[in-house]
Amino acid sequence: MRRIKIFDTTLRDGEQTPGVNLNHAEKLQIARQLAIMGIDVIEAGFPIASPGDFESVRAIAGEVEGPTIAGLARALPQDIQKAAEALQGGKNVRIHTFLATSPIHMKYKIRKGPDQILKMAVEAVRLAKSLCPEVEFSAEDATRSEWPFLAEVLSAVIEAGADVVNIPDTVGYTFPGEYSRLISYLKEHVIGIDNVEISVHCHNDLGMAVANSLAAVQVGATQIEGAINGLGERAGNAAIEEIVMALATRSDLFEAEFGVKTEHIYRTSRLVSTLSGVVIQPNKAIVGDNAFAHEAGIHQDGVLKEASTYEIMRPESIGLAQSKLVLGKHSGRHAIRAKLEELGYRLSPEEMEKAYQRFIAMADRKKEVSVRDLEALVEEGLSEIPETYKLDYLHVTTGDKTIPTATVRISHGQQVTEEAACANAGPVEAVFRAIERVVGLNLKLEEYNIKAVTGGQDALGEVTLKVRGNIKSYSGRGASTDIIEASARAYLQAINKLVAAS
Repeated sequence: MRRIKIFDTTLRDGEQTPGVNLNHAEKLQIARQLAIMGIDVIEAGFPIASPGDFESVRAIAGEVEGPTIAGLARALPQDIQKAAEALQGGKNVRIHTFLATSPIHMKYKIRKGPDQILKMAVEAVRLAKSLCPEVEFSAEDATRSEWPFLAEVLSAVIEAGADVVNIPDTVGYTFPGEYSRLISYLKEHVIGIDNVEISVHCHNDLGMAVANSLAAVQVGATQIEGAINGLGERAGNAAIEEIVMALATRSDLFEAEFGVKTEHIYRTSRLVSTLSGVVIQPNKAIVGDNAFAHEAGIHQDGVLKEASTYEIMRPESIGLAQSKLVLGKHSGRHAIRAKLEELGYRLSPEEMEKAYQRFIAMADRKKEVSVRDLEALVEEGLSEIPETYKLDYLHVTTGDKTIPTATVRISHGQQVTEEAACANAGPVEAVFRAIERVVGLNLKLEEYNIKAVTGGQDALGEVTLKVRGNIKSYSGRGASTDIIEASARAYLQAINKLVAAS
């Protein structure tokens, strides 16, 4: 069977999702989880884009073992040198350089002719190869390029030393049949293509990213690029969890193997959602809350008799725990740690103690603590941002004939400040205004999402939100049986991220 490599660009293209802003610690945490999951290549960032990106790529290359670590670079000497510098010291590293080859990009963006593009591509690959043992070249906007010219460029970069050639559908323009024909054409017309990896990188503008990627595999592609949860520019990238489970579920069709450990998919998806602040839609394939849910009576009857009647995958295959009630307020630290390790979490002693204290507080409020409850409270504390501001006390007065009023007490180091505020829109707005008075910031709330983690009157509520400072947006997440408290926790987490980035 052929071996298909999985190239993850969550930390580069995925971070370009509007409103997503991962810090250094969060990127490192995601990279470590991707390594546990068995990803072949992690594109850790775009080193020349910012000092933060450079440091993240350098840290991931130096600390994360297993996958090949890639740094992105335009086909410019300064980009390539910066990428090589960031990757220096890593065991398995790759420079990923790119240059547009479509007429529209050459004319309007780069403003260079085909001969100049060909020369730039060759020079970029030669320089990258002199600085790094492995080089990938991407022909940006390949699916809108003229096929003979695209073949000429790829032949030239292979001769110059490229180990991987990527044929991206940069704007999500193509369809499976057309994309298959393009890959087949290149296999026939590109000199030396049988000696390199053929990679595909598809965007989802027309909802075809996963389908296009899989169509390319059927005609010879050996590497698929994508992002966890389909994060990325505009409508996003091909979702890695969907690609992997398609290859696994239809192994009879693809006759290909891969190195991803599917039982880590759910945990990785939740981690990326938590740290990125991008909520997973309930009907999202593979990892959505409804992916393994059955409501229709006919479906329920079938599943109870034989799961395969309506389930082509088992929840356990992606690491989705099925146990409901496993822990209570009398459970000790060892039991909590064992359950978290079973769910795929690896916490430091400090993180474990923090999670345990939150668990005890939750167990005092809830009769039953579910696996989902436990996951929610742990994920709230996953961000390694210091708690510059911490909620000590919250009191809210509201009613249909009362102006909502909130009082908060917040600690900032040794300083404790109490403020109150009113709001016409409701108690959550009053809480946010009171917090803003304490921290001295005037923020814009861009997104606010609320959902029940589990059912029942004592269900844990989970709030995710995004706030904008002067320049960037920052996400926050909070969980509590009191949804107003969860909102306050989420708002403070976003503020602490903003303060840490200042």
